[in-house]
Amino acid sequence: MIKKIFIALIGFFLIVVFYFAYAVLINPKSPKGNASIIEKDLELNVSYSRPYKNNRLIFGEKKDSALVPFNEYWRLGANFATELSLNRSILFSEKNLNAGSYRMYAIPNSKSWEVIINSEAGAFGFNPPDKKNDILSVIVPVQEKDQSLEQFTIDFNKDSLGINLIMHWDKTKVLVPIKPN
Repeated sequence: MIKKIFIALIGFFLIVVFYFAYAVLINPKSPKGNASIIEKDLELNVSYSRPYKNNRLIFGEKKDSALVPFNEYWRLGANFATELSLNRSILFSEKNLNAGSYRMYAIPNSKSWEVIINSEAGAFGFNPPDKKNDILSVIVPVQEKDQSLEQFTIDFNKDSLGINLIMHWDKTKVLVPIKPN
C-alpha cells in the first residue's frame, strides 16, 4: 500500500515538473525575444520574454489589478530575467557601464521609469534581484502613445545623438539613450 502511494506521488511530481518545463521552457505563453544592434565596434544585445496584453490593464495601480503595478519591480518581460549584453563600455543614459552581461529591470511609474542594471545575469526573473548587486539606475520619461502595442517589445534605433534602447508595451514607451564610451 505504501509502495503504491509512493509511486503515485512520484508520478504526480514528475507530471508537475514536466508541465512546468513545457510551459516555461518549451512552449511559453510569452515567447523569447531578442533585440540587437551593431554600430561600428559596439555590439548590444537584449534577451527577454515578450508577454501579450490580452485585454489586461498593463501599467497602473495595484488596486486596479494592473499586470505591472507602479512603483514595483518588473523584470521587463516575463519568465526569465531580461539580460543586456555589451562588448565594450557605453554611456547608459550618461552613466558609465562596462562591457559584460547584466540583468536589466525597471520600476515603472506613470510619468517615468527607473531602469536598473544589476550584475545578476542569467537569473530566473520572478524574484527581484538583490539590490546590493545593482550597478546603476537611470530615470527616463514615459511617452504615451495613441496606438496600443499588443506584445511587449524591446528594440534599438539610431538617431543623430546615438542609439536608443526602446521599451514599448500597450500605450507606454520609454527610451534610454546609449552612446559608445
